Amino acid sequence: MTTATAKWIHLTDTHLIAGSELFGLDPRARLQMAVDSINKNFADADLCMISGDLTHLGEIDAFKDVKKVLSGLKMPWHPLLGNHDDRDHFAEVFEDCLSPENGFLNFTLATPKGRIIALDTLQAGTAAGVLCETRLKWLDNQLKQAADSFDPVYIFMHHAPVNVGVEALDRIKLENPDAFAGVLSGYNHIRHIFFGHLHRPCHGSWRGIPFSTVYGTSHQTALKLDKDTPLYTSLEDAAYAVVLVTDEDVIVHNHAFMQEDRAFPYDRNG
Repeated sequence: MTTATAKWIHLTDTHLIAGSELFGLDPRARLQMAVDSINKNFADADLCMISGDLTHLGEIDAFKDVKKVLSGLKMPWHPLLGNHDDRDHFAEVFEDCLSPENGFLNFTLATPKGRIIALDTLQAGTAAGVLCETRLKWLDNQLKQAADSFDPVYIFMHHAPVNVGVEALDRIKLENPDAFAGVLSGYNHIRHIFFGHLHRPCHGSWRGIPFSTVYGTSHQTALKLDKDTPLYTSLEDAAYAVVLVTDEDVIVHNHAFMQEDRAFPYDRNG
């Protein structure tokens, strides 16, 4: 049976800075390229989720630039916070966005395919993330409401709750994954977890729940799986994800928007 398909964009780790250059790159120009690509190729998307690290240093001017560029998207867009962001500066610039719940930027979105739950994992003063008791109680309440309404759930957050084998990233993941898993374990209607933070495409399952993430629009993280290796930055090309959701499936495509001009019609004869 064929069912209607929802189309979502997952964009992450934009890392805009008040200056124009970061690691030899221009994060604002890259974000603009992503927005232009989305509008050109996937303007029919229902929404775009931006899973944190909007800025690199949390500067107000950087948040203003993020808002200006993302406002060019042709679909509704919803930003989350990451460890590089400043919650107070965000609230000052994004005063017209969904208001933080209990001081945190937690929110839900109703969609024809179920409920999106967005989590604020920012913990000021550290690169690692946390879901404190207040945020976990809020999450549990939202999951219960969704279950009562028979709504499937899709979670968006910045920090990964899972070890991915890159030790430098595993040291700065969500600090309390067991507490997070404890809340989720009471429910069986969670279809997918989307997060950022890794600056790498990574897909799998955690505690039986499928997850995915994607390259950032700025710099990336090198795939270093050796023990005791520090964090390595990479200048690999940026990407965003196109998510296709039906009643039966969640499909995630990574789109390397900086390489669009390299596409050509396939000919088996070369």
